[in-house]
Amino acid sequence: MTYVHADATVVVGPLAMRAEPGALDLCRHHADRMTAPRGWELLRLDPGDEQPERSRDDLLAIADAVREAARPKPAPAAAQAPLSPGRGHLRIVSGSGE
Repeated sequence: MTYVHADATVVVGPLAMRAEPGALDLCRHHADRMTAPRGWELLRLDPGDEQPERSRDDLLAIADAVREAARPKPAPAAAQAPLSPGRGHLRIVSGSGE
């Protein structure tokens, strides 16, 4: 669903193939019951029974995302080298006040 403010139109169509600013995905139940604000036109695009074809770029982007998610993450820097006491900006102070 997308609002086209310049034309005072609400467009309800198939699910988006990618994230679009200002577009919302609705389930079939809510898309079928969607109404436009008073004075606006409601335009329904029939998606038909055909599934949209994915382009080669879409498939490569999915493959890249899967590879990135499966890549092992390096250990955090703090876990690799423990700090030794007395070094850096912190120091140990005795509780006796001496």
